[in-house]
Amino acid sequence: MSKVIIESYEDFLPFVGKEIGTSDYVLVDQDRINMFADATLDHQWIHVDTERAKVESPFGQTIAHGYLTLSLLPVLWDQIIEVRNLERMMNYGMDKMKFAQPVLSGQSVRMTTKLEEIQNLRGAIKTTIKFSIEIKETGKKTLEGLATFIYYFKK
Repeated sequence: MSKVIIESYEDFLPFVGKEIGTSDYVLVDQDRINMFADATLDHQWIHVDTERAKVESPFGQTIAHGYLTLSLLPVLWDQIIEVRNLERMMNYGMDKMKFAQPVLSGQSVRMTTKLEEIQNLRGAIKTTIKFSIEIKETGKKTLEGLATFIYYFKK
């Protein structure tokens, strides 16, 4: 899979209303879940206690934090697109996020993206990206929503 290369506002235009691309799969294993729990201080048993989860979880094992799945967005996005010629870039916001399905420890996820909207804001470019993260093992969506980025291209 090759990345989409963007160097200007005009390079985004052909993608409005269309798919930009799909990332590779990323494994969400127990080590990644545990590191996320340590980083966020969220050690709820359903995420980190493998023995208890085998017995008490409705899934029969641990599951990833929903926000861990969301936190993979930058690395998955980076596999899809390379925006060059930048002064800087900002994450502007997230909208209409829905966690639809838990990611079980040991499953892999990937992201598909579509350019919903683009605005030229006097030197800054505001993009709204519809994203969908799906689970390899089930083919089901785990998370979807809208991510808004602002790009400042060099003059």
